[in-house]
Amino acid sequence: MTKAQPQAQKRNAFTRFLDAVEWLGNLLPHPVTLFAILAFGIVLLSGFFGWIGLAVVDPRPAGAPGVAEDGMIRAVSLFNGDGVRRIFTSLTTNFTSFAPLGVVLVAMLGVGVAERSGLLSAAVRGMVLGAPRHAVTVAIVFAGIISNTASEVGYVVLIPLAGAIFYALGRHPLAGMAAAFAGVSGGYSANLLIGTIDPLLAGITEEAAQLIDPDYVVNATANWYFMVASTFLITLIGSLVTIFIVEPKLGPYDSSGADPTILDENMMNDLTGEEKRGLVRAGLALLAILATMVYTLLPGFPLPGWLPFIGDTSIAEILPGWGVLRDPDTSSVMRSPFFSGFVVWILIFFLVTGYAYGRTVGTMKTDRDIIDAMAAALSSLGLYIVLVFFAAQFVAFFGWTNLGAISAVTGAQFLKDTGMTGPSVFFFFIIMCAIINLSLGSASAQWAVTAPIFVPMLMLIGYSPEAIQAAYRIGDSSTNIITPMMSYFGLILAWATRYDKNLGVGTLIAMMLPYSMFFILTWSGFFVLWTFVLGLPVGPGSPTYYTP
Repeated sequence: MTKAQPQAQKRNAFTRFLDAVEWLGNLLPHPVTLFAILAFGIVLLSGFFGWIGLAVVDPRPAGAPGVAEDGMIRAVSLFNGDGVRRIFTSLTTNFTSFAPLGVVLVAMLGVGVAERSGLLSAAVRGMVLGAPRHAVTVAIVFAGIISNTASEVGYVVLIPLAGAIFYALGRHPLAGMAAAFAGVSGGYSANLLIGTIDPLLAGITEEAAQLIDPDYVVNATANWYFMVASTFLITLIGSLVTIFIVEPKLGPYDSSGADPTILDENMMNDLTGEEKRGLVRAGLALLAILATMVYTLLPGFPLPGWLPFIGDTSIAEILPGWGVLRDPDTSSVMRSPFFSGFVVWILIFFLVTGYAYGRTVGTMKTDRDIIDAMAAALSSLGLYIVLVFFAAQFVAFFGWTNLGAISAVTGAQFLKDTGMTGPSVFFFFIIMCAIINLSLGSASAQWAVTAPIFVPMLMLIGYSPEAIQAAYRIGDSSTNIITPMMSYFGLILAWATRYDKNLGVGTLIAMMLPYSMFFILTWSGFFVLWTFVLGLPVGPGSPTYYTP
């Protein structure tokens, strides 16, 4: 793809607003420097708030995990002897235990094989050549939402793949990444399937509801109906924002600032016969992987008796049984090693299919080719690893100081003090959750702190915990894509800089801000329409109103 020639285009008021956001954001230093400054700033800020004794009442019940004996959440200073010692002894573990780091490194071992073998290039070309322009956008946003069932797939695989797809179609690769990011993270609480986050949030909601009604039970499927309907809404809104706002603002793609290794000029070539045979064999390998996944997930089927013996022992007695990756105690699927270790399936998927394809087309002949592919994939993550080191320190320091929890409780108390009781309270509730999410990025961590305030408060004015949880998820999801506190934000930034080495935090936030704005507006309105106008339940057996 040649360097695009700049074209004059009319800038409307909204585009000029996004330009201003981008300009202001890009006044910030390099993301690595920014996280280093933020980490140091948190240390200084914690010293001040610790000195003045900042504290709020913990809304969680006495005796609950993490609740202090005096029932208060206090600002913890890191600007003292104990704080400095904690920083020095935890700096390494903050880095190595940062959740996205291990997921990304393990997944990239497999992705590197698939990329070096040529599988990803061939698969992308097979999917997009001849496809309608806007149908690709819709498919990417929809795939991003569905990938939330196993969220690492979306962040580690789909977002960079979407950039490659758009580039292959002659479109701006950052627009493709933005569409995928909007689906994966902005549409985090929309899905056709129940994911791992659903039982986690339901458990927190149930505990908070039991402060009012000790026998109240919230199921993992509490928001399923609304999630399914929201999938199509978010797909529509995400696609429209990409086509009519983000792509026009980005303009023609200028590849002069891209990493040369990521730009494949053969991306638009038709598939050769050899490549087609490689894709067929990769597909057969995929079927074998899927069969193995079924074997590890479905219980109750004995292994066949005709399996051979080793001595007096049948292989059937040696092999792990059906459903080996279900929870060994409860036999649950949602809270099981199958999902908690899903990154291993990502590794296996790309490694096996990539090798099957490479053996067919001749790009993978020996184990050395696999090793070289893995090494090349990890070598491309240098900037990301440096960024993660400083981001991990900032996130850890922020958590130690309790400033995020104090901000959440203070915001929730403000909403409570407004005294509103009608359905309009949910608009303010959603906005409050969205704002809190900017500083407390984890959905479960934020809900664990705020649910004991919001759930009892809204139950007392007549709303069910299930409806409250659904509204919370809208606010939490909508601002995931514009906050650096989101765990994978640094990874997305690292992917994006491969297409534009000068891209800054401001550009990424400005690119995602339209999604965030339209998601929160339309999704909130859809929630009110669904629950209060049409009177539909948010999930199976989930009432809208609570009656003591």
